[in-house]
Amino acid sequence: MISKVDHIGIAVNNLEETLKVYQEVLGLELHGVEVVEEQKVKVAFLPIGDTEIELLEATSPDSPIAKFIEAKGQGVQHIAFKVDNIEKALEDMKTKGMRLIDEKPRYGAGGARIAFLHPKSTNGVLIELSERK
Repeated sequence: MISKVDHIGIAVNNLEETLKVYQEVLGLELHGVEVVEEQKVKVAFLPIGDTEIELLEATSPDSPIAKFIEAKGQGVQHIAFKVDNIEKALEDMKTKGMRLIDEKPRYGAGGARIAFLHPKSTNGVLIELSERK
């Protein structure tokens, strides 16, 4: 069902300042920036091998990223796993007793279809399921 780590989402206050660290210090290459209006977030994509780092900056004070930073500070916000069939993966997770944030997939950055599992059922980790065609 899960084939790899798709990406790691990192909540940041300032995308431009954070990119300096990831590009100039760590030597990662920026492969684009996208605003996802539905999620009130601006995302920078930094591939590493067959996975990537997604830096997430809130575009609104009421976005999930802004709320995360307010509660916990900047840092790893979620880990995303690649699945081939997100509807089946959600069905399987629900059958296994996982609490779903998303009953149905929604649009995510980079054209992915995504859904989140609630951290209360995953020992405190926000897990994203991601299907990319």
